Amino acid sequence: MTNIDKLSQVLTHIKNTFVGKDEIIDLLGICLIARENAFLLGPPGTAKSAIVRMLSSCVEEGKNFEYLLTRFTEPNEIFGPFDIRKLKDGELVTNTEGMMPEASLIFLDEIFNANSAILNSLLTALNEKIFRRGKQTIKLPALMFVGASNLLPEDEALNALLDRFLIRMQCDNVAPDLLDQVLLAGWSLENNQKTEQPRIKPEEIMVLQKECRTVDLSPIRKAYVDLIYNLRNTGVKVSDRRAVKFQNLLAASALMSGRKVAIISDLWVLKYTWDTEEQIEILAGIIDNIIEKEDQPNAHPQATFNKAPNAEELIKEVELLSEKWENGQLSFEEQNIIKDKLRYVQTRSKWINNPEHKQFLEKTIEALWQKMLQTI
Repeated sequence: MTNIDKLSQVLTHIKNTFVGKDEIIDLLGICLIARENAFLLGPPGTAKSAIVRMLSSCVEEGKNFEYLLTRFTEPNEIFGPFDIRKLKDGELVTNTEGMMPEASLIFLDEIFNANSAILNSLLTALNEKIFRRGKQTIKLPALMFVGASNLLPEDEALNALLDRFLIRMQCDNVAPDLLDQVLLAGWSLENNQKTEQPRIKPEEIMVLQKECRTVDLSPIRKAYVDLIYNLRNTGVKVSDRRAVKFQNLLAASALMSGRKVAIISDLWVLKYTWDTEEQIEILAGIIDNIIEKEDQPNAHPQATFNKAPNAEELIKEVELLSEKWENGQLSFEEQNIIKDKLRYVQTRSKWINNPEHKQFLEKTIEALWQKMLQTI
């Protein structure tokens, strides 16, 4: 069995346990292969920590570190205390046993509670996979960091922390039609009705991480560059550093799909690189539009997954966009955001099954496009 097969079995097992979380679990798999960090945004009780905990338990011989940050969290609680024995000799050496610097998978809940005392060390750990304290420098064995929060940061000082998490996911309560399955799966989990878990070793994941760097991205290089320009023009901030690192995600999608060459559909992962909740629909609209134009055999399953749209919700969205446009006093960037959201709604309208609803929505969208043309 190949390493990819082993990881696929692990992800499938977790999906069977956590109903309605396939998207999140697949993205965690992508981040694990890419060796990039993932961020989960959502309210308490939506299985954020439980999913990461199960993923960690499937990593054979791997160590898990999980911590809930508060404003008063001290460096010793995350990185470990100073070694008292060596402190007597005048050496500042951290005893990292059982702490974050020794962990394979790291989950930091309420990550934006990080205070100035731990922020710099945390940023270095997230970005470079290195822990520095005094003269001590430790290369971290971390395969992946996962952060979580109920809210996005409002303090600009914490934006640098969010920037270290390449993938951002919303983790909400499951849809009502899946609640019955959730209750059954949750009851089994609560009562320890566990099946034997598939396993993968840290060394096997590291082999996949090395293979990820050998994936050929040249077939989609031009499309990727055009997409980055498009996102920047739309107001989505993509730094050169992030643009370089995004390539790891594209390569991981290809590898997870059993390919060593990237195709257009691998761009799907970039739908989860938003900075604000308002950008979620914009990114989905732009990227889905690119993917849907191509016939993509051997695409990642999430690349071709389209949630069935609600016609009433889309109509409300168009009406809201129309109101915003009519208010005037919009900057060029704000106008582009409205247009991109409208394009996204237009793309989603193609998936509506009811012909009457679909026709009405298409007419409403066309009327707004005409209104925009008259304004220019």
